[in-house]
Amino acid sequence: MNKEKICNAVESIRSKTDFVPEIAIVLGSGLGKLADHIENPIVIPYEEIPGFPKPTVAGHGGKLVLGKVGESNVAVMQGRVHLYEGHSPENVVLPVRTLCMLGIKILILTNAAGGINPAFAPGELMVIRDHINLQGNNPLTGPNDNSFGTRFPDMSEAYNKKLNDMIVECALENGIDIRNGVYAGMSGPTYETPAEVNMLRIIGADAVGMSTVAECIAANHMGIKVCGVSLITNMAAGLSKTKLSHEEVKETADKAAEYFIKLMFNVLERVK
Repeated sequence: MNKEKICNAVESIRSKTDFVPEIAIVLGSGLGKLADHIENPIVIPYEEIPGFPKPTVAGHGGKLVLGKVGESNVAVMQGRVHLYEGHSPENVVLPVRTLCMLGIKILILTNAAGGINPAFAPGELMVIRDHINLQGNNPLTGPNDNSFGTRFPDMSEAYNKKLNDMIVECALENGIDIRNGVYAGMSGPTYETPAEVNMLRIIGADAVGMSTVAECIAANHMGIKVCGVSLITNMAAGLSKTKLSHEEVKETADKAAEYFIKLMFNVLERVK
């Protein structure tokens, strides 16, 4: 863990604005349009923040947007980096740790995911009840900095149940169907084989993706409440009649943008 790098990022942001966010949201593949609706936005490209890794994947804008949603002070990460882009786990979670040090109390993680549960369908949303870390690493590996958190953080409620219940409540109030399930985090960048998907189904996963898990671990380590939503953009290998592609992911995300944004704004206005 590079505390100096994180502190430099925090100082850089504070040199640009005295805005203090209460809630942060990380926007997954193709979901960045939400950031366009923030009130009085302060936009900081990642390349202007020392140490912030810049996304290389289409659908990840690479901007930090600070502003208001209703009465809430919000920080929006328009895109994230992934392990498969060649980043270390500590670099993957550096932006989230930076937001934690800036003062957030709640982190909302979103992603595009492949559906494993046969009851799911592309275009549906899933509240992340729990995750399975199959990425082959953990962002807390190495010496622990006790000023960030304990050496052995508890993960029995990695995704806050009250926040998850509130997301479901907001969805129902807005007439949006929503599932709940377990997210399996893989390293990528290849999509899973049908045999791997079958394994994931057997061990209890409802959806699979290549992000989110490390960020959730790092935020829990720092005492931040976490919740998460996956957009099911496709059915996983072996469950789909067509070959998987990132274009399909972006296309489904574009179609879901209206109700995804509606739900997230309702959540951001209500959560405290």
